[in-house]
Amino acid sequence: MTTLKVGIASHEDMEARTMAVARGERRIEGSEPKVWFPSTESFAKVLSAGNRDLLRVIAARAPGSLDELARITGKAKSNLSRTLRTMEGYGLVCLERGARGRITPKVMYDHVQLDLPLMRAPRAS
Repeated sequence: MTTLKVGIASHEDMEARTMAVARGERRIEGSEPKVWFPSTESFAKVLSAGNRDLLRVIAARAPGSLDELARITGKAKSNLSRTLRTMEGYGLVCLERGARGRITPKVMYDHVQLDLPLMRAPRAS
């Protein structure tokens, strides 16, 4: 089983985290999320029921191109391309370029684990 651990953090929080790491004030732990979404809404949109179904189809059918995936799903190739590029940005899929420029989608994980603290950690002064 391959699991992608994701978290939710605002742009400001991610910038502060990155700067603290760069200054040596903070270390990134192995247990921390590898991918960050800017909001719970963006997480829910990217991993909507329809998009999870799309990931399952890709994993089960292993389409050799976006054209084939469009035929299997009945969705427009342009919509699939846009959705998959967004998912690629979050590390959920890999879009491999093959023969004659064909793009082949591959699902990278079979589970997503959301790390969502309810309380904000106090900021270092």
